[in-house]
Amino acid sequence: MTTIRLVLALALGLLILPARPAAADHHEHFLKCAKACAACQIECDACFVHCKNLLAEGKKEHAKTVQTCADCAQVCSVANQLSARGSPYAFHICEPCAKVCDDCAAACEKFPDDKHMAACAKECRNCAKECREMLKHGRP
Repeated sequence: MTTIRLVLALALGLLILPARPAAADHHEHFLKCAKACAACQIECDACFVHCKNLLAEGKKEHAKTVQTCADCAQVCSVANQLSARGSPYAFHICEPCAKVCDDCAAACEKFPDDKHMAACAKECRNCAKECREMLKHGRP
């Protein structure tokens, strides 16, 4: 194919070049991380309300989880937004996000019989894992 025909084919959309696999993999890691962060943020916000209610009932042992769940939800929200956009700043927030998720999960796991807290811990562990995967594989 001559250069002129190639340029015309590209301009008219008649020639489709294959997508670069590295770019697709890069984007996939960002999206998996964003989805995990969004799910974690929702679960942490729900667990925050649950723990706040328990604290109001006088169960003072939930004071720490009220704080960790609120903080974790906030950090996950920012990590979700930056990862979903494929922002280079996602790398700066996802490392601390994984750490905050680890801490929140550990705090919630101290109450294994509470289904809300178990669900929160599970989402936090998954989010931390996906943040670390994105950090490991997501850089172009």
